[in-house]
Amino acid sequence: MPRRISPSRRAVWGEPNQMDVSAAAIKDLREKTGAGFMDCKKALAESAGDMDAAVDYLRRKGLATAAKKAGRAAAEGLVGAYIHAGGKIGVLIELNCETDFVARTPEFQSLLKDLAMQIAAGNPKYIAKEDVPEPEIHREREIYRSQSLDSRKPESVIEKIVEGKLVRYYSEVCLLDQPFIKDPDKKVSDLIREAIARLQENLVVRRFVRYHLGEDLEKP
Repeated sequence: MPRRISPSRRAVWGEPNQMDVSAAAIKDLREKTGAGFMDCKKALAESAGDMDAAVDYLRRKGLATAAKKAGRAAAEGLVGAYIHAGGKIGVLIELNCETDFVARTPEFQSLLKDLAMQIAAGNPKYIAKEDVPEPEIHREREIYRSQSLDSRKPESVIEKIVEGKLVRYYSEVCLLDQPFIKDPDKKVSDLIREAIARLQENLVVRRFVRYHLGEDLEKP
């Protein structure tokens, strides 16, 4: 009789598993490891939903260590510049790391360039959703609520609609929540988290500024 292989062992041995993964399981794994959404989804699929095996998968990939490094001081780094559209758009961004050695690596500098290009293309207003002023969040929330009231749906449904629209709003105005321009299946925060795992140092976007030629000028 052929030996039966459990789903979790099958995943560990590298055989693909195409099972559906619940959002709740992904959220739980993200909270445990700090890894990105798509990384957690893949880990759970490869591990047939086995949470411990998924954690081990992320540890082998080095992705479960990123969260532990997030609180460490990052006082080194570089300021990067990017010019786009024939001199019409310019970006300056400061990306911090822990050591000057990492700041000089090609991977760090490539990340810095990707982030500058992201800002040029995505035109974010803030780094993270925590940076959005509370009055602005309140205004957006009230606009979405007003739009939803005409639907005559229950209050609980309206609240879910409002929260969903806020998530989309953050994905437009917050750099870390934007889909990465080179791979829209991952967010910019996932891109940075993956770089933290590979470089073994905390990485932080400290500030950025984006210039658009003629912006805010009155044209004749």
